[in-house]
Amino acid sequence: MNEQVANLEPSVIWTHFEQLNAVPRPSKQEERVIAFMKQFGEGLGFETIVDSVGNVIVKKPATSGMEDRQTVILQSHLDMVHQKNSDTEFDFQNQGIESYIDGEWVKARGTTLGADNGMGAASMMAVLSSTDIQHGPLECLFTIDEETGMTGAQNIDQGLLTGKILINTDTEDEGELCIGCAGGIDSTVTMSYASLPVSAIEFEYVPLKVSVIGLMGGHSGCEIHLGRGNANKIMNELLQTTAGPFGVTIASIEGGSLRNAIPRESFATVVVPQKTADAFRESIASRSKQIQETLAETDPDLTVTIEPTSDPNSVLDPTEQQVFLNSLDAAPNGVHSMSEAVPGLVETSTNLSKVNVADGTATIHFLTRSSVEASRDELAAVIRSTFPEKHFQVEESGSYPGWAPNADSDIKRLMIAVYQGLYGKEPIVNAVHAGLECGILGSRYPGMDMISFGPTIKHPHSPDEKCHIPSVEKYWKFLLAVLESIPSA
Repeated sequence: MNEQVANLEPSVIWTHFEQLNAVPRPSKQEERVIAFMKQFGEGLGFETIVDSVGNVIVKKPATSGMEDRQTVILQSHLDMVHQKNSDTEFDFQNQGIESYIDGEWVKARGTTLGADNGMGAASMMAVLSSTDIQHGPLECLFTIDEETGMTGAQNIDQGLLTGKILINTDTEDEGELCIGCAGGIDSTVTMSYASLPVSAIEFEYVPLKVSVIGLMGGHSGCEIHLGRGNANKIMNELLQTTAGPFGVTIASIEGGSLRNAIPRESFATVVVPQKTADAFRESIASRSKQIQETLAETDPDLTVTIEPTSDPNSVLDPTEQQVFLNSLDAAPNGVHSMSEAVPGLVETSTNLSKVNVADGTATIHFLTRSSVEASRDELAAVIRSTFPEKHFQVEESGSYPGWAPNADSDIKRLMIAVYQGLYGKEPIVNAVHAGLECGILGSRYPGMDMISFGPTIKHPHSPDEKCHIPSVEKYWKFLLAVLESIPSA
């Protein structure tokens, strides 16, 4: 634990954040953090429930004199996105996040920070452990697997929550209140291809490794509109434009790592005829320079390298390789449409997040988001039609609903008034293109009045993730004032 970070103000949040970050907590492998949170709740003497899928609920009674207040559900998720730079040695399964202070920001050394949604979870821990905060009855819900399917929210046991007000702590701009979000669906494309043994190649060849690195990446919902480069698209363009003219044959590709992160890196092993190898290098360098110039503002550190590598075992059949490259080139990526109802809000997008080619199988992953269910499904159908059935199989899974804004929300009105009283101005009220669990939880527990807010976090889902220190104090002060202002039932 970094004591300097733990001693930041409010230390009650930062200390819990550092304790939480000492626990490895990748999505779908949350056993340790579930046990950690269960022990935390029970250690405080509160009713603590772990439901059938691993969500943890800790119930704290009202402070004296506030027993008549409406019950509030505070909600965050326990899992975090695990991303690291390619030159960072880090074992997410066994190491705690190494945070540090950089001016007004807390960052991590070469990895994601886990502020998404660790700051929300830490603030809930701070409320639970406090002895001097005024609040009515609380139900603190810590869900699992938000980042890779929201399966915790989707499968939460019924009958465990009684509150009708839900405050989600998973948005990332202090001074903003979120009242709606996008839904999503996963598309997984697979191709079984004929591979040719390298030993069967009849010409002199050079095995090379092509690397696309240094892109910004980031959150595929919150930052998809920023026009950042997609490593998978860039790699495909480089290979597609050189395969025919220089006789390039693909042995393997590994690009991206998570569905909900804009891919920052892609690596390909290729076999190039010795007689065209120099021209291949020159062509890649020329096209890379053009791409770097195009992305100079969004991705100034983009780098493309070519280096010798060892012989692969096999390569793609040239005909199937061309089908693969052409289909991936035609596949949608990025913003598809903007919202007409909310100015500046992305309505529908998709993220071509992962590409893996090896040992006779190619797999391509997309995460499609939309605040309009029909538009989400329409774009998923476009993805499906891009990959011909003769060569590919497309499976859609993990569909979850969006969260429609409620213009008549009581908790929205209360929080606007509280924020204005504290800071002399109204907060911004908006919807986000990211996926939040509110829509799912609202479908599982109908009738809840929901809202989301949080401190300022930049570049989530990437190793550049950072949390703004002054915003945490404002967020904490606001949260306490809201809890104290909840009306009687």
